[in-house]
Amino acid sequence: MDNVFISTREIQLLYADTDMMGVIYHANYLKYFELGRSGLIEDLGYSYVDMEHAGYFAPVYDIQATYKKPLRYGDRGFVKTWIEKNDGLKTVYGYSIINGDEEVCAEGTSTHIVVKKDNFRPIAFKKAFPEWFMKYEEIKKK
Repeated sequence: MDNVFISTREIQLLYADTDMMGVIYHANYLKYFELGRSGLIEDLGYSYVDMEHAGYFAPVYDIQATYKKPLRYGDRGFVKTWIEKNDGLKTVYGYSIINGDEEVCAEGTSTHIVVKKDNFRPIAFKKAFPEWFMKYEEIKKK
């Protein structure tokens, strides 16, 4: 993924996040995706809180995850995040969760739409936040 902006965040792997098999419980990976998405937005100088204050939300429309290798308590974990697609209505974030040895443990995507806070009706991202949309266009995967 040359020339693609990738945000990286370290994941704090807690004992409470493990399952009976001693591995990080699968649903926690969705939290890690959110950590990555928030981190990418922050790295670009934008704020989801500012989006909400402007009267909008960006809910999840679709989410996909593929598990490849377990993370365990005591491991180091990182989430790498990038813009996979950005078509003006939907934004697809790509994720790769890796361990301290840089082995891919999980991969996935989340698709988000922008909706008005008061009625939850979709609005074009490029209309609501044209500068933010254009930044995503610059950095998205080609």
